[in-house]
Amino acid sequence: MSSRLFINLKIHFKKNKLALISLIILGIIILCSLLAFLSPYDPNKINVSNKLASPSLQHLFGTDELGRDYFTRALYGGRISLKVGFLSMLVSISLGTIIGVVSGYLGGIVDSLLMRLIDILMCIPTFFLILIANAYLEPNINNIIIIIGLFGWMGVARVVRSETLSYKQREYVLCSKSLGAGNFHIILKHIIPDVISSIIVMSTLNIAGAILTESSLSFLGLGVQQPMASWGSMLQNAQGYITDKPHMAIFPGMFILLTVLSFNLLGETLRIALDPHMDTPQGS
Repeated sequence: MSSRLFINLKIHFKKNKLALISLIILGIIILCSLLAFLSPYDPNKINVSNKLASPSLQHLFGTDELGRDYFTRALYGGRISLKVGFLSMLVSISLGTIIGVVSGYLGGIVDSLLMRLIDILMCIPTFFLILIANAYLEPNINNIIIIIGLFGWMGVARVVRSETLSYKQREYVLCSKSLGAGNFHIILKHIIPDVISSIIVMSTLNIAGAILTESSLSFLGLGVQQPMASWGSMLQNAQGYITDKPHMAIFPGMFILLTVLSFNLLGETLRIALDPHMDTPQGS
């Protein structure tokens, strides 16, 4: 990115306090998850003599039904949820960008076939497709990342395709064609750099969606399996204690809410900052 773009982003973050707060919250959550190993507790160590303890100085979030430190499990659960969010985003963004660029640039029957495929897939509720695919595969983190990534590219492809249709008619692209540049060279050197701003925005939104999907799968018992923890699986375990120990559901629920909301606010701010036709940020 150019220095001008960084200056533009800085201005928008200064004016939009919610976006700045969301960036700080994300930074704290990501940093704490990465430094989870500094916790003095083993996230999987069972201590039934201290089960369902209330929050205290010794156990900031209390303990779960097996006596495991809830704060430590929330940190390690953040690692899982964020890992799924980022890696599945890479899968869906890569796939969506490739298909969108190829469809928009080549046009014709290739474009028609790919767009009809996307229309069909988008007519089917994505979450049910993910449930069906996950039911036939072993419920581990790698399969979850692949499944969410493979069913999250359609929206990206449509956005990239629409922008490619516009950029391929620009003078510099036509000039490159007249000079003998091949399709691969034009796509790599001209089209993709032009659509990169939209890809960045879609990436933040995809991370939020992937975290929500993983949390939903884990809540239904089809995601991360014991003894590993994710925020969704922690919510599932908290169901039986919601009346007596509501904090067991509040803490992972707040992590999911803050993370997803922050990514959405960040994506909206990036969309405004990277769009030259939108000069005034919202929420200022």
